[in-house]
Amino acid sequence: MAKRQQQGLSGHGVGVGDEVEMEGEKWVDDSSVDHRGRPPLRAATGSWKAAMFIIMIEFSERLSYFGIATSLMIYLTKVLHQDMKVAAENAQYWMSVTTLMPLLGGFLADAYLGRFATVILSTAVYLLGLVLLATAQLAPRLSPTVAPGVHGTLFFVGIYLVSVGTGGHKPALESFGADQFDDGHAGERRKKMSYFNWWNCALCSGVLLGVTVVVYVQERVGWGTATVLVAAVMGVSLVVFLAGWRTYRYRVPGGSPLTPLVRVAVAAARKRHLELPADASELYEVAGMAQGGGKKRLLCHTDQLRCLDKAAIVEHDGERGAWRLATVTQVEETKLVVSMVPIWLATLPFGITAAQVSTFFIKQGSVMDRRLGPHFVLPPASIFALAAVAMIATVAVYDKVLEPCLRRATGAERGISVLRRIGIGMAIAVLAMAVAAVVERRRLDYATTMSVFWLVPQFALMGVADGFALVGLQEYFYDQVPDTMRSLGIGLYLSVIGAGSFLSSLVIAAADHVSSHGGRKDGWFGKDLSRSRLDLFYWLLAGICAANLVFYVLVATRYSYKQKHVVKATRVGAEKNIGGDIERGTAVAA
Repeated sequence: MAKRQQQGLSGHGVGVGDEVEMEGEKWVDDSSVDHRGRPPLRAATGSWKAAMFIIMIEFSERLSYFGIATSLMIYLTKVLHQDMKVAAENAQYWMSVTTLMPLLGGFLADAYLGRFATVILSTAVYLLGLVLLATAQLAPRLSPTVAPGVHGTLFFVGIYLVSVGTGGHKPALESFGADQFDDGHAGERRKKMSYFNWWNCALCSGVLLGVTVVVYVQERVGWGTATVLVAAVMGVSLVVFLAGWRTYRYRVPGGSPLTPLVRVAVAAARKRHLELPADASELYEVAGMAQGGGKKRLLCHTDQLRCLDKAAIVEHDGERGAWRLATVTQVEETKLVVSMVPIWLATLPFGITAAQVSTFFIKQGSVMDRRLGPHFVLPPASIFALAAVAMIATVAVYDKVLEPCLRRATGAERGISVLRRIGIGMAIAVLAMAVAAVVERRRLDYATTMSVFWLVPQFALMGVADGFALVGLQEYFYDQVPDTMRSLGIGLYLSVIGAGSFLSSLVIAAADHVSSHGGRKDGWFGKDLSRSRLDLFYWLLAGICAANLVFYVLVATRYSYKQKHVVKATRVGAEKNIGGDIERGTAVAA
C-alpha cells in the first residue's frame, strides 16, 4: 500500500493496476499485527473467522452476568432479607460500578496491556469472583442462617470481583472483535456494521439462557449449583477464545491515549494569544507515523472548536516540544472527544430507564401470577427473557431487512445515521415507561393477582429500544473515538448504563424523600410493592426522558461525524508532502 501511494505522487503508475490491487487485498494495511508481530495476511486472519471465537466468550459472560444480575433483587430480599428500597439501591449501585469499571479497563487495555491480554486477565478475575460466590453459597458453615455476616461479606466481595472482571472484559473484548475488520477495506467495513448487530444477538442469546436455564437452576436446585454452572461455562469459553489466537489481528498498546489530548489542551492554552492563520493548511502536520504494524491514519482539519487549532500553529522561532506543538490529527482527535461529551450526557436518561428492567420490572413480576399450567411456576428473573427475545428480533430484522431497505432508499452506507438509530431507541424507551406506569396502576387496582403476562408490553418495548439505542451507542463510541481509544470508547458506551444506574438510585432516593415528606409518611417506595407507587415513579421517568429527548435531538443534529472513506491526499503545511489515508470529518446532520 505504501509503495502504491509513493508511485502515485511521483506520477509513474497511480496504483490502479491489477497487481497493486491484488497486493492490497492480500495484506491488511492498518495498525494491526498478527500473532508474530507482522502485518496480517487478510485471508488467514481477522474477519468472521476470528470474530466467532470472540463472540463465543461474550455469549458465556453475558449468560453468567445476567444469571447473577436478574436474580440479585430476589437474593437480596429473600436470602439476605433486605428491604425492597435497600435492595434496589444495592442492586443499582452494583450495576453502576459494573458498568463504570470499563472506563478504567478500557484505558488500561488501550494504553498498557493490550486488548487480548486484558481479556485473559479480566476473565481470571471474573472466575475468582464466581468461585467466592459458589463457596459462600455451598459451604454449610457459611450459609446465611449460620454465619450471616461472613456470608454477606463473601457474597458482596464475590459480586464486586465480577464487576472488576467485567470492567476489563467488556471494553477489551468488544473492541478486540471489531478490530478484526479493516476499515480501509470496503467489504470488511460492511461486515463490521453487521458485527455489532450479531454481537448483540449473541449477547442476548446468553442473556436468554442466563435468565431461563440459570435462574431455573437457582430456583429448583440451588444458588451454589447455578454459580458453579456459570463458572464452568466461563472456563470453557476462555479455552475456546485462546484456541483462536493464531487467527486474531492485534493492536499494540501505544501508551496513554489521554496524554496527546492533554498536550493539545496545554499547547492551545500556551498559544492562546496567537492569531490563527487564514489558511488551515499552514497548521502543523507530519507524515503518517508507524503504529504497530502499519501507519496511523490522518484526520482532516474541521472548523469546529477553532480555539484548539492554536495548538498546531508553528512558531518559527519558538519551541517545538510535544507540550508546545501538536499536529492537526492530534487536534482533531481532541475535538472528537470533546464533541462526544454532550451526546454522552444526553443519553444518560436512557441509562436510567434501562436500569429499571432488571430491578423494578423483575420485582413487579415476583408478586404477579406466574403459573404456566398446574405444575410449573415461572421464576421472576426469567421474565427478563421477554426483553432479550425482543432485542434479538429487533437486531435481526434491522440487519437483514430494515438496513438494506434504508441503504437503497437513502444511498447511505449505514441506511440511517447512528445517532438517528440511538434517538429512535430513546423515544421507544419513553413509551415503555408510560406503558409500565399504566400496567402498574392497573395491578394496584386489580382485585385479584394479575397474570405476569401483563408485563410483556413493557419488557418487549424495552427490548426493541435496546435493539436501536444500545447497538447504536456501541457503534457510535467505537467508531467516533480516535483509533488509539477504541477500548475506552466501549467503556464510554457502558458508562452510559452505569451512570444511568447510579442516577436511578439518586432519583429513587430523591423521589422517596419528597413523596414521604422526609420520612414522616409512606412515600412511593414502601416495604413491598402493595404499599408502593411505582406507577408514579414510571411516569416521572417518562417525563424526564421525554424532555431529555428534545435536548438530544438538538445536540445530535449539530454533531459532526468522522467520515471513514479513504482518499489520496497531499498535505500542504506538513513537513513534507504526504500520500496516505485521511479520514475526513464533515458536518453531517444526525
